Amino acid sequence: MNATSPAASPAAPTGRLVLLTTSHRVAPGLLSWPAWQALHAADEVLCADGAHPQLPYLREAGIPVEEASPAAEDLVGACAGGRTVVVVATGEGEPALTDGLARLAGSGRVPMPELELLPASYDLPGARLLDLVQVMDRIRAECPWSSRQTHKGLAKYGIEEAYELVEAIEEGDRDELREELGDVLLQVVFHARIAEEHPEEPFSVDDVAGGIVAKLVHRHPHVFGDETATTPEEVKEHWLRTKAVEKRRTSVTEGVPLGQPGLALAAKLASRVRTAGLDVPLPRGEGIGYELLGLAVRAEAEGADPEAALRAAARVYRDTIRAAEGVGE
Repeated sequence: MNATSPAASPAAPTGRLVLLTTSHRVAPGLLSWPAWQALHAADEVLCADGAHPQLPYLREAGIPVEEASPAAEDLVGACAGGRTVVVVATGEGEPALTDGLARLAGSGRVPMPELELLPASYDLPGARLLDLVQVMDRIRAECPWSSRQTHKGLAKYGIEEAYELVEAIEEGDRDELREELGDVLLQVVFHARIAEEHPEEPFSVDDVAGGIVAKLVHRHPHVFGDETATTPEEVKEHWLRTKAVEKRRTSVTEGVPLGQPGLALAAKLASRVRTAGLDVPLPRGEGIGYELLGLAVRAEAEGADPEAALRAAARVYRDTIRAAEGVGE
């Protein structure tokens, strides 16, 4: 690297120092136009990481890159005389270099070049999901517990995480909500990773995402198609109509999971009956089960979630019990 003394005359051109950052979540070589302009116009391009994924593409584009990790003082000197130096940042973002430049600038004793942080590639929304997929790949391959898990073995965790998510929503705890959403997302990615190993019918997380994207587009013709919907009721009508065509079901009860909690099951069946415009009387019978069925159907008709209502009442009951025990929060 050609360097001059950082103590050069203040009247001399101080040049330009560009810190070029890239995202590992974007394919190497896909850089912004300002980044390519800066690289082609630079007098010198440096990179401390000889294995940086961008280097082969830069060199293929005719940009010579020197593998070097100079100190801040050396870089300031390299810019003297009006030269432009581009530093291709490593994954850590060159904190030692930026700290050193900040110290020099703060000292007021060194003529500083024009400093520019230039993002050469950007993360799109959802980019961190790629990190989750990569981490899950490694855990599946290297963790003694995770590498042995199956869909059936993980099923109970999916149920637990879903309940914990509902609890976070009902409690209104934003931090807990974010964490529980991550735990639910983990279940999806974990199952998709296991599914890749199926000997006959493998699929990946991309297949899972592609399937739900296609479903959402198809069931929202008022957003992605020519139909219109101005009310939530019209949106639900579109959804149910397209769903009926997709599933080709012979009964409104098809697709209702019988393993869900009883109140939720009763409310779901009542919702299907009401939406389909059927007149189905409640079965007559003795016992608390039929009474609960009637209450669940009534709640659904009134727009209430019987499962959530019972949980709320149960929490009050819990607090009452703790108060009777003299137990503080």
